[in-house]
Amino acid sequence: MSWFKGIEFAHPGFFWLFISIPLMVGWYIWKQRQLQGNLNVPTLRGFTLKKSMLPKFRHSGIVLRSLALSAMIVALARPQSSLSWQNSTTEGIDIIIASDISGSMLAEDFKPNRLEAGKQIAIDFIKGRPDDRIGLVIFSGESFTQCPLTIDHSVLVNLFADVKNGMITDGTAIGMGLATAVNRLRTSQVKSKVVILLTDGSNNAGSIPPITAAEIARQFGVRVYTVGLGTNGFAPYPVQTPLGIQYQKMPVVIDEGTLSKIANLTGGKYFRATNNQTLKDIYEQIDKLEKAKIDVTQYHKKTELFLPWAIIALAFLSLEFILKNTLFKGALT
Repeated sequence: MSWFKGIEFAHPGFFWLFISIPLMVGWYIWKQRQLQGNLNVPTLRGFTLKKSMLPKFRHSGIVLRSLALSAMIVALARPQSSLSWQNSTTEGIDIIIASDISGSMLAEDFKPNRLEAGKQIAIDFIKGRPDDRIGLVIFSGESFTQCPLTIDHSVLVNLFADVKNGMITDGTAIGMGLATAVNRLRTSQVKSKVVILLTDGSNNAGSIPPITAAEIARQFGVRVYTVGLGTNGFAPYPVQTPLGIQYQKMPVVIDEGTLSKIANLTGGKYFRATNNQTLKDIYEQIDKLEKAKIDVTQYHKKTELFLPWAIIALAFLSLEFILKNTLFKGALT
């Protein structure tokens, strides 16, 4: 019933007393039948009475008494409104995704290619971590921050979706990409600072060697998860020719030694993704490794609501008493 929506009862066992109401009504009917008698007269002409509405209400006493008892039972069951709320304290993690956008990321061993697959899977990862501040660094021959750390993930996702090959000079500056990511995290006050670095090659550009960037990351307490992208062997790579796009088989060369060393130096882990599914699985593993801490405190407040029902019961009993001693004096039982 909508009346009792959000209502709890402290002593619901009192509802068994509702059984007494039909018993009381039954006893009243039986008693009324015992009191009935017959009067035989030769004609009714001398007893023509003025019609009155009062006889129709002569059973109102039992009705009022039943309503009073019902209200009293509800009051005894102690209805209470329950208001609850919770406070949550979130200790999030600061994460920078450092993504390689060099020309080799257009290889189509991932679908539709490494760059687009990496973007979409990373966006799904971002959407699954609403309590963390996440930022984006991109690199190829140089690096820059596409989006600083933010909790506004809709902005981050839009900026991530706009990333494409050719935005900056081609090449693979892994050290520069990692150093830029660490620079974005070095002033962070959170306990857990993480870089997820994705690349499909080896460092061939930039002024900062990858291992030097890893040493800097370790000094600032930044953990680095490195991900090597590319199938084993050769990958189809689109090449623009006068006859249109032609595909060439290009060898996949990932500097796994350096990526593993970066991860080991910083307390992270190296992963190898050979297709869309393995890359998705890697993000899920990182998601489990880097769980935000959430403290939840629940509060409950209950308000006693028995008084209105007690007043209703008293009102019905009072009305019966008044009617019994005035309008229906001598008629109600």
